[in-house]
Amino acid sequence: MPLWRIFAHPDTFSKEQRLGLAKAVTDLYVSIGLPAFYVNVIFVHVGADQVFIGGESKKNFVRIAIEQIARTMPDPDSEKGKAHRRAWMDKINEALTPFIIDRPELEWEHHIFETPRDLWRVQGIDPPPAHSDAEKVWIETNKPLRYNL
Repeated sequence: MPLWRIFAHPDTFSKEQRLGLAKAVTDLYVSIGLPAFYVNVIFVHVGADQVFIGGESKKNFVRIAIEQIARTMPDPDSEKGKAHRRAWMDKINEALTPFIIDRPELEWEHHIFETPRDLWRVQGIDPPPAHSDAEKVWIETNKPLRYNL
């Protein structure tokens, strides 16, 4: 499950922009084979007097905390792992471009946490193994279903 928490002033994104950004994030993960319902995007509104960067209040700052659980990235110590991680960060930037990067009035940053898959459940169900037949059923139905391995 990807969980994106987007911290921003309530005026930063219109309803349409929030919907567009949530769709872009969802499409990003669906493109690598995850069910759409795995993707959570939560906009957390913070007032100008609640965000401080370098000790200064910032109304134009966007902070994105990303948790990736359904898949983890390869080891960063290998060349292949480094390339994969950089490519993924670049894909994230592509998804953010029309909503954040192309808006010069915004200051922003993001980071990724990775949580072990065995510490995650959906509707109380352990997620099926990656790329398994059971996961394919979850993708097709776009919901968690009990399964047998």
